[in-house]
Amino acid sequence: MSEKKCATAAPTIRDAAIDWWLRRNEATLSKKEQAAFEAWLAEDAHRAAYESLSALGDFMAPRWPGAGPQRKIRRRRRKAAAAASVALLALVFLDEIALRLRADFLTGPGETRQATLADGSRIELDARSAVALHFGPTQRRVTLLEGEAWFDVAPDPARPFIVEAAGGTATALGTAFIVSLEDGKARVTVTSHRVRVASAGGEVVVEEGRQSAYAARETAAAPEPVDLARATAWRRGKLMFENRTLGEVVRALGRYHRGFVYFLDPTLKARRVTGVFNAQDPIAALDEIETSLGLHATHVTKYLTIVHE
Repeated sequence: MSEKKCATAAPTIRDAAIDWWLRRNEATLSKKEQAAFEAWLAEDAHRAAYESLSALGDFMAPRWPGAGPQRKIRRRRRKAAAAASVALLALVFLDEIALRLRADFLTGPGETRQATLADGSRIELDARSAVALHFGPTQRRVTLLEGEAWFDVAPDPARPFIVEAAGGTATALGTAFIVSLEDGKARVTVTSHRVRVASAGGEVVVEEGRQSAYAARETAAAPEPVDLARATAWRRGKLMFENRTLGEVVRALGRYHRGFVYFLDPTLKARRVTGVFNAQDPIAALDEIETSLGLHATHVTKYLTIVHE
């Protein structure tokens, strides 16, 4: 399948845009907050994401009649939450259309998929993941467009098996391995044999039970030991976290649920989480985590959850 250029905002940029939009609609920003917002907005990608969200929110937000100051604030917050939820769904829908135009295999929220490729190799996609295939007479090339995928490669010395992600490559050396994308960074975890990881002109060989990572225009990190049970938990329908921030955990759960989690206090994202959770019930997992941390999760709709103390 030929690869087409599609302009889509990175999930982290989109999340930040929604966070700023909600904060600006809930109350007037302080001078310090306004300066931070303007600094964030200075980057073209940030401005494009924010303007796209603002246009959707302004169009869809209902017009409320006059009311007293406190009622106005409560209504403004409800309006902001509802509009942000609808806008987020619209943006996610547009992202999915763009992915479908590029992908040969993809999964939606909470969905996993297994497939056997034409060469006999096997692939398994985690939730919210997509790959494009480019097989030819001299090589087998796969582009990880989003999410995470496990590869079990069929031997073919005449055609190397290469996975592209974040501007680098992972070349199978008779092997099974996982490649994941998060925040523009690729991570390669070897579950069997070895993989050669190349990025920014450098390369490392990653042995079984080890992991390397890199970002665009950065060389791959030296391989480090990894807990394979934790790294492959998603293949068994589980999510395992050890001393991860709440923000990271919520982002991981977001791959299994079509919706948005908004933190009234962004500092709550720094709370640490350890545990094993059912990937098929992300809302129950979130409730369990919030309870253990002494927080509260208010489900405004099934698409919008507000976390607060």
